[in-house]
Parts: sequence; structure tokens; C-alpha cells
Amino acid sequence: MAERVLVIGSGGREHALAWKLAQSPHVQQVLVAPGNAGTASCGKISNSAVNVSNHTILAQYCKDHNVALVVVGPEVPLAAGIVDDLTAAGVPCFGPSAKAAQLEASKSFSKSFMDRYGISTARWSSFTDPQEACKGCEEVASMWSLISVCVSVMGPQWLLCPLHRTIRGYWMETRVSGEMLQQIKTTVLQKTVDGMKEDGIPYVGVLYAGLMLTQQGPKVLEFNCRFGDPECQVLLPLLKSDLYEVLKNTLQAKLASEPPVWLDNSAAVTVVMASEGYPGAYKKGVEITGLSQVTEMGLQVFHAGTALKDGGGVVSSGGRVLTVTAVRPTLESALHSANQGVAAVGFPNAVYRRDIGHRAIAYLTRTRGLTYKDSGVDIAAGNKLVEIIKPLAKATSRTGCNAELGGFAGLFDLKAAGFVDPILVAGTDGVGTKLKIAQACNIHNTLGQDLVAMCVNDVLAQGAEPLFFLDYFSCGRLDVGVASSVIGGIAEACQMAGCALLGGETAEMPGVYGPGEYDLAGFCVGAAERGSLLPRLGDIQEGDLLIGVASSGVHSNGFSLVRKVLERTGLQYSSPAPFGQPGQTMGSALLTPTKIYSRLLQPILRSGAVKAYAHITGGGLLENIPRVLPKDLAVDLDATHWRIPPVFSWLHKEGSLSEEEMVRTFNCGLGAVLVVGKQEAQRVLRQLQAEEEAWIVGSLTHKMPGRQAVVVRNLEHCLRAGPNPCPDTSVLQNGASHTDSTGTNLQALIEQTKKPSSSAEIVVVISNRPGVLGLKRASMAGIQTRVVDHKLYGSRAEFDSTIDHVLAEFGVEVVCLAGFMRILTGSFVRKWNGKLLNIHPSLLPSFKGVNAQKQALLAGARVSGCTVHFVAEEVDAGAIIVQEPVPVLMNDTEESLSARILEAEHQAFPAALELVASGVVRLGEDGRIMWNQSA
Repeated sequence: MAERVLVIGSGGREHALAWKLAQSPHVQQVLVAPGNAGTASCGKISNSAVNVSNHTILAQYCKDHNVALVVVGPEVPLAAGIVDDLTAAGVPCFGPSAKAAQLEASKSFSKSFMDRYGISTARWSSFTDPQEACKGCEEVASMWSLISVCVSVMGPQWLLCPLHRTIRGYWMETRVSGEMLQQIKTTVLQKTVDGMKEDGIPYVGVLYAGLMLTQQGPKVLEFNCRFGDPECQVLLPLLKSDLYEVLKNTLQAKLASEPPVWLDNSAAVTVVMASEGYPGAYKKGVEITGLSQVTEMGLQVFHAGTALKDGGGVVSSGGRVLTVTAVRPTLESALHSANQGVAAVGFPNAVYRRDIGHRAIAYLTRTRGLTYKDSGVDIAAGNKLVEIIKPLAKATSRTGCNAELGGFAGLFDLKAAGFVDPILVAGTDGVGTKLKIAQACNIHNTLGQDLVAMCVNDVLAQGAEPLFFLDYFSCGRLDVGVASSVIGGIAEACQMAGCALLGGETAEMPGVYGPGEYDLAGFCVGAAERGSLLPRLGDIQEGDLLIGVASSGVHSNGFSLVRKVLERTGLQYSSPAPFGQPGQTMGSALLTPTKIYSRLLQPILRSGAVKAYAHITGGGLLENIPRVLPKDLAVDLDATHWRIPPVFSWLHKEGSLSEEEMVRTFNCGLGAVLVVGKQEAQRVLRQLQAEEEAWIVGSLTHKMPGRQAVVVRNLEHCLRAGPNPCPDTSVLQNGASHTDSTGTNLQALIEQTKKPSSSAEIVVVISNRPGVLGLKRASMAGIQTRVVDHKLYGSRAEFDSTIDHVLAEFGVEVVCLAGFMRILTGSFVRKWNGKLLNIHPSLLPSFKGVNAQKQALLAGARVSGCTVHFVAEEVDAGAIIVQEPVPVLMNDTEESLSARILEAEHQAFPAALELVASGVVRLGEDGRIMWNQSA
């Protein structure tokens, strides 16, 4: 859901913050208080007149206007405790607390803090006598001759922003040596963050350090506890990441795991245009023109001291009036463009620097010997990446290997992993053109799961356990932030899959890929005992059932077609998705990661119940299922038996795709298909449904000459209709059953039908007695209830007729008897033949009628249980759908046996309902159970 953000302040810094925040798809509106002419009304951005000095009023305003985040620009509100007060009122606010803001607000506090924690700074003294202060200044005046360098740090898990050089009037990117940068990090920034934490004042926000580079190392001139101005105006245009996400990650202490990404091969220059006479006396109300022309030049104008003129137009209202920012591939071109932009602004007598950048350009263009980095390969960046990913890989260690990176090759000990007679299984894959969407959206952390899933799911298809994974990341220029995000996702996915990230390769190849482009490949190696390999072709036979396991969406195949459909619609990746979660953008919805099935499926595969498993990957349903089957068998699927995600309906409609194109290209909602025997189907299905959506989706038939290997029935209907409707179900209950006096069978049915994977929906619960617990259970679940009191009717036929009318009123298709002890008339049973289910506490046909548990004990039965059956006119004589055995223990009483059978009923009754509701089981004309081969 898109959020509303409030920015506090009125300068160019606040305009830049609002401009960058408005680019986020997570942000619906940016309010600026009080703002300036540039933020008055510009797309998502508008000004607010709320009183920012009264924090109580401000907090209430934020709540009334559903403000999800407040971003504070200037120092004064921070020192006044705006963050403390808003946070206490429950309004998220980005910035340091009042105590932390003393680093800027109180120079005495700041200097004492630096001395206390050994942070190098200029000599200082604190005076109360003006004459003593002047004398002290004369003694240390020579120390101000050095150039200052500014560094920005974000959050408790701090990260360095690009370094810059400041000269009054302009701002441009600068460079320091790697050695100096490391010294700044360790002797200044880390000490500052650690020291604040030690003092009990953890720092959260932006920390801007003004540094002096001396022969003795960097010395701190001052700290600022917010974005600098005009530094912010040049920094944010270089930020490639979503600023809203960066700020939220900072507040949630996730910045280290999701670092911001900056533009590659870019330089930024900002020129400040000030009023004549500034910083002294200056004239206000000077009209400013030409701003739209500057924007058309591809430049950004950030307003500061500006106001809207009555009748239209912009006038000056302060000393620093506006800034012009240029972002270009080189510093020379950025300087040239910024100067052109300034010249295009109609601002009489404006003051600005015309001589900036010459020393920097001379330094950057000096003649020197070539290095590997000059060719485009940055060894230092590669080494930095390795250091970042080492602990991520280490976290994936498992029995058989320790996932230590750094060697020439990785080792895995099969014996230590418990294998006796193993067969190695290997798979390799990529993520296709899904990469293009991730790169366009600047969302990289989900691709790792796609890559691991595509390889691991393939290895599973041979019945193997995934053991270790190798990745290959190639790019034109290594962006450490992007690469660490991708590989971090790979490591996390390896943990999900239970395999070790044993190694990888990062290839930086200048000229092969365009700016911001990269490619991925993955390699998974698994193992299976020799006798456990899949598919077991000799065991697969006609009549076997197919169980489908839900996909998360498109997964990682068919994205070239997806992108073509998207192009046809005219939608952008930032557009709201017509499918997916509310507020989700098209890009984020399409980047939903591929499901990894290893931990879900391995226990089932090891049980031997699965004869074959098909990973639905490239080639869709049409080509992947036959890969695991004997040549003489065909696949009969019915699309009404599984949930098809809305993205496929959208693709079908917007791309005018044929049914064949859909099933040949996409998984259509099934990420995996298992082949199981009829006798194992329900047990496997229940085991899957405990953790994931799964359905019996079809069966195997004899392949007829000239017939397709895979037939998918009702696909067109389901794609057009959207989510599959569930048969409406009614439950009859009176609360008098010896086995279920509290309505727990009803509760089990309710819980089953509430699952997204269920094929049934309970629409009404009917009881012949008011006030029973079952009615309360239904009401609490939001299910309609009706009471039809049998005492009010003169005959069973009249009572049954009333029940029948209620069922018709709710459009009921299946009826479950849960503790309903009234004997139904023959006419009622005949009318609902094949749609009326009952559960009995014995393994029918043994021990029919009442007191079944007592009968079992008296007969010395060693096994009892429960039976779900279709209701017939003869008591407990209908066709059996599901039975669940329960052993009879030596010391069992009627009560103890009844309790254990009741637990079995909670499994059997929901399973039977699913079989009938899904169409897998039906009652034949001869009164026998029929398995629907196309279900």
C-alpha cells in the first residue's frame, strides 16, 4: 500500500528529499512543511501549513493524515526533540534523538565526546570570557588552511555514502585513497557510532562529518546530524536505490543487509545561486524565470529561498535561492551542463561561482601509468565483495562441508553426510530475462531464490537431496552493492533449500555487458542412494494420480513473453499491478520469487510414496510432465481442481494467448507435479497440505495414437473465470453424538475449508437443537447458522422437508453429518444420494449402529477406527470414502478408545470432504465408489 510522507523544512535540501521520495512506488504523497515554491504543487509533492514547532499538534496531524514516515531536514527541530516526541506518539520519524543531535547542536558536547573516545579533532577550548576567546583564536588560527572533506553515515549499522569535496557555492564528487578512506572509517566513523552507543545514545539517522585531511591523518572539524545543504542536492540524484526503502531500512536496522545502490560511472555537480548581497543584506521578491527551460535540459532545479508570486510565477524569498544540479558520465560534462543551466535561469544579479572544478579536472586528467582498474576491472571491489559474502556463505554450512570460501575448489564429504551407496545428481540453470525486470526495478535480492530454486527443484526430480550450490555472477562493471544483494539472496535461498553455498565466480568483463547489466548462472549437486532414484518408470501405471503443488506465480520461465505482453499493455514496472497484493507494483509482483520445494518434498520422496516428480519449468505443463513418464502413458489434467494465480489470467487476456501457448510456456499455477498410486494419494496430499497448497489435479491414462501426451481440461474457462469456485457445503449437527458432543468434527471441517487449497466452502451449519457448541463454533468462524427444532414438527418427513428448504436456500451441494443423530427419511436420502456424507466410529462394515466402541471392545478387536461413507437408506451401509485405523490397546476403556477414534475422525472427515468436493471421488450409479480419472 502506498504511504504518505511528511518532510520538515523549507530549503533546497527538503526539496531534494521530497523529489527523491516521490519517485518511490511505496509513496503515495509527499507533504513538505512549510516548503517553498518548488514543493508547492508538483506531482506527488505539495506543501503543508501544519505547525512543526508544536510537536503535539504535529503528531495529531500525522495521525489524521495517515503519515507513515516523517523526515526531518534542518538541525533546529532535531535539537528540539521532534524525533523523540513523534516517536513517543507512535509516528515513525527519521533522524537522531535530541540527545544524539547534540553532536551538532552543542560544539562543547561534540568536542568533549571526541576527546573522550579518541577521535582526532583540532585543538579546542571553551570560554566564557570574550577576550580570552579572542586570544585563543589568535593562537590556533593557522589550522584553518586545509581543505575539508565531508562524509555521510546512515543508521546504527552505518554505511558510507559517496565522498564529496565542498567549496562555497558548489559541490562535486571527489576521491580519496583507499588507505585514507579506511582510516576515516575506523578512526572517525566507527568510533563515533560506537561511542554514542556506549553513552546510551544510539545514533539513528544521517551523520555528516566535516573532515580536515592533515599530515597526521583525518581530523574532525564538526558533525552535522542531518543531510547537508547543498550537499543533499548533489547526493540524492546519485542514489539509484529507493530513498523511502533506504530510510525505512535504516530505522529497522536492516541497512547492512540491504545497502543503498549508487549510480555507476556518474558525476554530479550542484551550483548554488544566491541573492546579491548574501550573506549580508539582500533584496527579496526578485522574479525568477527560465526554470522550465533548465528542466528540459535534463537538469534538476531545487528551490530554497523561493516563493510563489501572486498571479503566478516564482520570486526570491531568501539568501540561498536555488541550486542547479547536473548528473553526467564525467565531471567535465557535469560541470559544463550545470553552468549551462545556471546561465539559462533568469535571476537578475544572482551570485554564483564561475570558476569551480578546474583543480579537480586537472587531477583526474593527469597523465599516469595504466592499471587493471583503468581497463574496467576493479580487483579491490572484487575483494570487498568476497569479504561481504564470506559470512553469508559460512551460514549455509551443513553436514558434509563447512562452506568456507577462498580456496581453489570446494569439498564435500558424502560419507559424513550419511550416504552409503550414492549417485551424484547435478543440475544447472539461470533465471532468464527475469533479470531485465529486476535490473529495471533496481530489486536484486529476490533473484537469488529464483536461481537456487531452478537448480534445486531440478535435482529433486531425480529423487536427490541437494548438497551444495555454486553461483556465477558476470557483469560489465562490478557494483558491490548490487552483487552483494544478489549473492546474499543466493545464500539465504541455499539455507531454505538445505544446501551449502560452496563457492562461486564473479566475472567483471568490461564491454560485454551494458551499464547496470549482469547475468547469473547456478549449479547444484545432490545425491541419492542408488535404489532411491526417480522416476521409477517400472512402477508407474495407468490410473495413478497426479498431485500438483502450488507455484508462487510465473516463477522464472517465460519472461520474454511476459515482457512482450507488458509492452503491449503500455503499463510500466512502477504501475499498480492488476494482480497480486493490494498496493503492489507490476515490477514487484512479477519478481515474486520461485518456490523452493526441497524441504517440503524430501520427506515425502524418502517415504517411497512418490513414483515420479516433474519440475514445471521451461516448457510448462505440456513438456515437463511427460519427461518423467513411460512413453505409453498420457496425462489428463482438469484445471478446475487447482488454484490458478491471477497473473496467468492477466497474461492470457492481455496477450491474447492460446491455451496451448499458456500450457507450453507457463506453469499455470503448478510448480511441481507428483505421480502417486491411488492408495497413497490421500496420505501424500494431507502431508503436503499441512505446509503448502496442493491438489489432486489429474491422472494417468493409456496414450492413444495421435493423442497429445498432456490434456488440460477446462483451462480456458478457469483463466477467464479467475479463482476457482468451491462447492457450497452444509453441516448438520445436533450436539448429541456420543463421539462428538462438543462439535470438534465440525471444527476440523471448518479449519480445513478455510485453507486456500480447499475445494469446499461451508455456507451454513444446521442444528436441531438451539445453543449447542457447534453453532457457536460456526458463528465464530463467520458461517451462517440455522436451528430447525425437530420438536416443532409433527413428522420426520415434515422435519426433513424443512431441512431440504434451508439447504436449497443456501445453494448447498454437499451435506456432512457431524454428530447428527436423527434418522433421515428415505426420500431425503434418495434426493441427496451421492452428496450426503456421514462418519461412523468403527471400521465399517464391522460394528454398525450405536455403541460401536463398546462392540469393538467386547469382540476383542485389535484394531478399530473410523469410516466416512456416503449415506444410504440402510444404516451405516453406504459406500466407503475414507477409513482411518486406530489400534485397540490392552488397557483401553470405552472412553479412552472413543477419544483416540475422535482424533482420527478429525483427519478422516476433512479428507473425505476434499475428495468429494474436488470431484476425485463420486458415487456411481451402482452405489460403488468411482475415482474420477480426469480429476
